[in-house]
Amino acid sequence: MSKIVVTWPISESAIAKLKEKHEVVVNDKEQALTAEELLQFVAGADAILCLLSNKITREVLDAAGPQLKIVATMSVGYDHIDLAATKAKNVTVAATPGMSDEAVAEHAVTLMLSLAKSIPQADAFVRAGKYKGWDPTLFVGPELGGKVLGIVGVGHIGSTIAKIAGFGLGMAIGYNDVKPNPDFESQFNATYFELDALLPIADVITLHVPLLPTTTHLMNAERLAKMKPTAYLINTSRGPVVDEAALVSALQNKQIAGAGLDVYENEPSLTPGLIDLPNVVLTPHIASATRESREAMAHKAADNIIAVLSGQPAPDDVKAP
Repeated sequence: MSKIVVTWPISESAIAKLKEKHEVVVNDKEQALTAEELLQFVAGADAILCLLSNKITREVLDAAGPQLKIVATMSVGYDHIDLAATKAKNVTVAATPGMSDEAVAEHAVTLMLSLAKSIPQADAFVRAGKYKGWDPTLFVGPELGGKVLGIVGVGHIGSTIAKIAGFGLGMAIGYNDVKPNPDFESQFNATYFELDALLPIADVITLHVPLLPTTTHLMNAERLAKMKPTAYLINTSRGPVVDEAALVSALQNKQIAGAGLDVYENEPSLTPGLIDLPNVVLTPHIASATRESREAMAHKAADNIIAVLSGQPAPDDVKAP
């Protein structure tokens, strides 16, 4: 019987699926394992089911032992896993692509609407007892219909946002990706731009790229300066895609109108000054936090483990470079 370790208490039905043929050990502390605790927790494991918050380093792989066959992460991204080390040890890495597209897209649009409509500030205003009656100058913001939404990365999430914002809100869609996507353009009446050409014309920029050396600090001081002073920046991808110190400066100096962030460069820590800004909406990495998404992600991670432990390839194998 193979041993599977699960670093967080996930879906009970997914755990039950794993327990049908395997020994399963779940971290039931409901708090993230420290690096030292993780080394002890994975000892003797044939499979590790982890989260983004678990750094799967060479040391973790060594601590698990030579029988380790798969690391399945309950996430779309896998930058927290040392792929060079897993490749060297012939350990499969699997992710959960496609399970949270709708959830993340909805959250990105929610951040955009929250900024445009001053929802957090208006809520705090009412709760503080400051609402005394209708005021035509109170929390006046832009309408989004007819404005340009710049989508950076038009995979499944970017395409879902185009559907919601284009068809639902009547926004014009501009986009940037590694290359033009004629199907996306046809479906959403979208226009391709190089990133530096998209930034000056977009009223909202929303980021949906993986974290790679080429996307780290994709939005830096120079690019933030190219955005409209009335524009918003939305990031639900990976924190280091944005130079957070540069973003704080741009917001303080009103180079852009606001930002909606669900991910952070050094999360859970925030760059000094960010939390004090009135023109940001901050959420704690919850873009995929729907019941449907979490359940689907847990089952996909479980299915990848079951496949590998039965001698089959993982359906969602991440090919190490």
